[in-house]
Amino acid sequence: MVQKATPGAKKKVSTFVIDCSKPVDDKIMEIASFEKFLQDKIKVNGKAGALGDSVKVSRDKSKITVTAEVALAKRYLKYLTKKYLKKNGVRDWLRVIASNKDRNVYELRYFNIADNEAEEEDE
Repeated sequence: MVQKATPGAKKKVSTFVIDCSKPVDDKIMEIASFEKFLQDKIKVNGKAGALGDSVKVSRDKSKITVTAEVALAKRYLKYLTKKYLKKNGVRDWLRVIASNKDRNVYELRYFNIADNEAEEEDE
């Protein structure tokens, strides 16, 4: 038996934030091109770029906010962010980390290269 959705049922809306403040402040990446990349690449029902009303990508200063009314995995946004970084040649310096404070926030941080060099000198 197929259940029909009740007219008063709320849609589950998930909101994800990608914090790009560090690379944007250092002028390593442009937030507008990243927003456009996400709008073009996010797939809804197997079609890339056809977001419709179900997925909204917006930006404010150095943060990208993705609001989805359909099922959208947080891991998928991490994958797309890594793909963007690789495309622009900054994947070697930046990494995508889930924020400790909030579960729905990804943060772009630099690799700790200075710490690694200090460890190599000690050996």
